[in-house]
Amino acid sequence: QVQLVESGGGLVQAGGSLRLSCAASGLTFSTTALGWFRQGAGKEREFVASINWSGTSTYYTDSVKGRFTISRDNAKNTVYLQMNSLKPEDTAVYYCAVRAPGSYKYWGQGTQVTVSS
Repeated sequence: QVQLVESGGGLVQAGGSLRLSCAASGLTFSTTALGWFRQGAGKEREFVASINWSGTSTYYTDSVKGRFTISRDNAKNTVYLQMNSLKPEDTAVYYCAVRAPGSYKYWGQGTQVTVSS
């Protein structure tokens, strides 16, 4: 079955950086588009970034453009989210997910990111 395992979260001061990883198994990773989402306390889950199968096309929500970078290593079946210049409002549980037609599916368990001011 498809499994997604996120890691790399933690506590960081505002202005700091973190790199999240999402290791995938049970799917043909090299032909699969993926995305990162986040959900803050008391908030709805929101889209953060996505990447196509080859890594040549990426999308970001406006609030993270210029600060976050999504990338992938198809040899390692892993997608990354490099987060720089972190702000307290970036505090959330971050999830990766597999892109499906019109939606996302196969969510990971999430990794907590906490940015202190």
